[in-house]
Amino acid sequence: MKKTYLLACCVASAVAFTNCAKQDKGKPAFDTSNMDLTVKPGDDFNAYANGGWIKNAKMPDDKARYGAFDILREENDLLVKQIFEKAYQKTDAPKGSSWQKVGDFFASGMDTINIEKQGYEPIKGELKRIADIQSTEDLQKEIIALHQQYVTPLFIPYAGQDQKNTEVIVVNLYGGGLGLPDRDYYLNEDPRSAEIRKDYVEHLKAMFTLLEYTPEQAAQVADQIMKFETRIAKVTFTRLEQRNPYLTYNKVTMEEMQKLAPNFDWKNYFAGIGIEVPADFVIDNPKFYTEISKMQKEVSLDEWKNYLTWNVVNQYSSYLSSAFENQNFDFYSRKLSGKEVNIPRWQRVSNTANFAIGEIVGQIFVEENFPPAAKEKMITLIGNLKLAFKDRITNLTWMGDSTKAKALEKLETMVVKVGYPDKWKDYTNLDITRDSYAENIKRASEFSFRENMSKIGKPVDRTEWGMTPQTVNAYYNPLMNEIVFPAGILQPPFFNMNADDAVNYGAIGVVIGHEMTHGFDDQGRNFDKNGILTDWWSKEDSEKFNQLTQPLVEQYNNFVAIDSLHLDGNLTLGENIADYGGLTISYLAFQKSLNGKEAPKNIDGYTANQRFFLSYANVWRQIIRDKELMRRVKEDVHSPGKFRVNGALFNIPEFYEAFEISPNEPLYIAPEKRAKIW
Repeated sequence: MKKTYLLACCVASAVAFTNCAKQDKGKPAFDTSNMDLTVKPGDDFNAYANGGWIKNAKMPDDKARYGAFDILREENDLLVKQIFEKAYQKTDAPKGSSWQKVGDFFASGMDTINIEKQGYEPIKGELKRIADIQSTEDLQKEIIALHQQYVTPLFIPYAGQDQKNTEVIVVNLYGGGLGLPDRDYYLNEDPRSAEIRKDYVEHLKAMFTLLEYTPEQAAQVADQIMKFETRIAKVTFTRLEQRNPYLTYNKVTMEEMQKLAPNFDWKNYFAGIGIEVPADFVIDNPKFYTEISKMQKEVSLDEWKNYLTWNVVNQYSSYLSSAFENQNFDFYSRKLSGKEVNIPRWQRVSNTANFAIGEIVGQIFVEENFPPAAKEKMITLIGNLKLAFKDRITNLTWMGDSTKAKALEKLETMVVKVGYPDKWKDYTNLDITRDSYAENIKRASEFSFRENMSKIGKPVDRTEWGMTPQTVNAYYNPLMNEIVFPAGILQPPFFNMNADDAVNYGAIGVVIGHEMTHGFDDQGRNFDKNGILTDWWSKEDSEKFNQLTQPLVEQYNNFVAIDSLHLDGNLTLGENIADYGGLTISYLAFQKSLNGKEAPKNIDGYTANQRFFLSYANVWRQIIRDKELMRRVKEDVHSPGKFRVNGALFNIPEFYEAFEISPNEPLYIAPEKRAKIW
């Protein structure tokens, strides 16, 4: 399900599970064997800090990239597996209890004999309904039914805060409906996009052959779907356009929407998904809905039926028999990302459970593994970072007093969440059995849809989380003006209860500062202290901010990811600002934590300041397959790990001092050309 760009304001696009309690005291807080001392810091700091690890790291066959996040997963997925296996054994767990639901979900996913026996039986009901469509009214009825399962042809409805009035929950419609992960794959003429289009058509053919179409029928259907989705792609916002909150916020009345897209019965649609017909609602891209309305008249019913069929099989293929799951993996993981084999079965089921019943798993996880001391220390660190950021804003010379006062108010009112929710999601009405994995997924999707839609007209629940506690990540939500740090990220190399302060400030401290800075990056700065989308900056300060961010755009545009493929400094600007801001703020907080005293003595031959920057680099060590690197440069708002190190650090004056980097070194940036924002 798409939930807008809001939760994209996170520290990483990777997630994993973690054991926060059992931090290994035998491991060094910072492992100097990861370094490559044959490289000079000013030549390539990523290679200097991480080169030893990079040389010795072997890409696992089931990974497209491998680094600190993945290592955490390898070390700690086994803990989550133990939770599932413990639940699996509790066959006498009371019906409806957390243990029953976790155990039965895992059992259904691991029952490969039953899954193979069922084949694609679990989706035959949906496929028959689609085959029986005889009119545009039937077509819309089926779109309504599929949306309630979070199968997403065309667009998806989502109940969320109104960006212009964040005390109100409204219906939002988000365009989508593409089988490829980015609209540019349909439209660009570069060799990689052309190759992906060809592979996608072959994938479509293979999937329809598994649905017992003849090779000729499958080929015809594949071509039709490709043509259908290409038409949608032409009116889909680019990744860069999706980052503009003003462009993607369009509030319309029911009458306006009916004129915009007249061939779709919108009142009937909203009534069909089980909500009171709204007087107005928010859409992301008006031209998108006009186009799909035209397509209802111009595209044959057979082509529409093929498109809906594809949406169903694509959504459920990972939960059907191995023929479907393997074909899905072959395209989306092997062809797009370069993975050689799939992760183990239990791990796939575990990952699915994180979506379907994530907070049930999270509640057990926290009870067994999250120490109160970790939360207490984290809250202290966050308080220190807030004070440092306050100092930075107060002393800015480029920002006027009016904007500065509002920025300080926004920082002061920023909500902090650490570890896990104060109130857990209620899964009482979700029925989980051991009978069918795919049916459990359906019921979980329907439950999630109903739960989301039920929020309309109710007060905003500010206790909700956008990530599960076991997730290794963090995020900033501008509509809530909140920073959130799940339990999963509170362990090495991000957070180490046994490490010296320099290491923790260089790792989790920068993560904290990163999320705080998202409230003031090129997207977050458009939302005020109450999360309302509004321009609270003076015209002069807004123009100055845009000027000050240009060095980052230019620097990252110049980075070459692979061959002649450059990074996109505009697409990654928000994350690059957050990395830069996080480093700046956390370094100041670390210095302030010394209270005027001399920094601790050298450890492992490195000063405290050096360990701060080495710790930051250590977090972003990774190796990555070429296909995955190319994919992420096109799709991801985060820069690859190497450039998060070499990009952000070389804008920090104190970094130059710590490692005595001189003007004749390759990555040296002249002071007047460095970013100076926060």
